[in-house]
Amino acid sequence: MSALLRWMRRQAVPLLVFILFIGGWEAIIRGFAVESFLVPAPSAVIVALLRGFAQGNYLGHAGVTAFQAVSGFLLGSALGIAIAVLVVVFPALERIVYPYIVALQTVPKVAIAPLIVVWFGFGMESKIIVVALVSLFPVLVNMMAGLKAVDQDRLDLLASLSASRWQILRHLRFPNALPFLFAGLNTAIVFAVIGAIVGEFVGSNRGIGFLILQANFALDIAATFALFVVLSVMGVALHSVLQSIQRRALFWNRTVEAGPGATPPA
Repeated sequence: MSALLRWMRRQAVPLLVFILFIGGWEAIIRGFAVESFLVPAPSAVIVALLRGFAQGNYLGHAGVTAFQAVSGFLLGSALGIAIAVLVVVFPALERIVYPYIVALQTVPKVAIAPLIVVWFGFGMESKIIVVALVSLFPVLVNMMAGLKAVDQDRLDLLASLSASRWQILRHLRFPNALPFLFAGLNTAIVFAVIGAIVGEFVGSNRGIGFLILQANFALDIAATFALFVVLSVMGVALHSVLQSIQRRALFWNRTVEAGPGATPPA
């Protein structure tokens, strides 16, 4: 019971701020008679949200977006980890590969998403690839930083014991890089949802991005805001799952919540 009370105390202030924000928003919309096609009232957003779930529209499309986001996140993270390991174990590769990866990252994904759709079609494959490209860089940068941020004395000790590159990687570099890795993963999982929506904006007949475009064309701004709520809940849920995995994987390092460093979005 004491744990429940502590949790309630921690959540009391954020909940109060949220209630005040929603109440102020509703009061301003009604007090100034703001047109619904400009900014809807929170009550209208709630009605649109309930209507969308009651009609069965939101759940299926949210599942499609979530699948694309998670699949692309896993693919991009795996590639980021693999490239980081290779360039750290074989330093010569960093001078060859890393500049091209940075150059790819500087190109906005919104600009290359239409090309990916042309190359891979309007199916899920193109959206997963867009998400993977968005997710790759945060994981790669943080993983490289973690693999390199090892104590030189420990490296010298393993070298004196004739440890191979892969033994040093397995027993020293990789465990040391885990907090950095989760920092990149926590950033990438949020970007993954954004990447999925970008891909759906370019060309799709399913997903939350597709519903947002439909609502915008119909000037149903309340439905658009309701879909924003669905996306926010999806992002928070995915981030919470990853945080739970992080707490279990880094049980020896409870002080690390989000890890060092975070990279900006594409």
